[in-house]
Amino acid sequence: MPSFATREIAGRFADFGVGFSALASSSTVLFLCSGNYYRSRFAELLFNHLIVDTGLAFTADSAGLWPDCRLHNSGPISLDTIAALRARGVRLPAQHRIPRDVSESDIRSAAVTVALKEAEHRPLVARRFPALLQRIEFWHVHDVEDAPPSEAIPLIETNVRALIERLRELSNAEPRPGR
Repeated sequence: MPSFATREIAGRFADFGVGFSALASSSTVLFLCSGNYYRSRFAELLFNHLIVDTGLAFTADSAGLWPDCRLHNSGPISLDTIAALRARGVRLPAQHRIPRDVSESDIRSAAVTVALKEAEHRPLVARRFPALLQRIEFWHVHDVEDAPPSEAIPLIETNVRALIERLRELSNAEPRPGR
């Protein structure tokens, strides 16, 4: 039986429909935004950069909630995202993948799924994946039309770091064999 600390920390994720067993069985953190071009891509690449030094076995992925999200973008990834990641020393791939649409199986298989702006993304999730709405953790990060990258990027970074810390707490609270 999990310890009190494990149950308490897992309870923080349970508010988003994620149980301790889901965290134990999946290692994917999924970041969602509308177009999978700016906010979710920054969160994904920053998370994957920061998680390396923690010893945690999580990796991030990202996707867009708009159907055919790649058609809404002017390229594979925002130049603001690239600049912000470079400024933080994040190694970038030689070629960036095109934005991709989220699928039901992406959300179902993720240990944690985060949508970057509740007011914008909750209706999209409710319309496309109503049965999975409770599995989504919603943040409050504006898109570039509503806040400049100088405001949005630091907020995403703060939220990503806090998420990693919650995952670290959960990992440290897991029961050890023989205890």
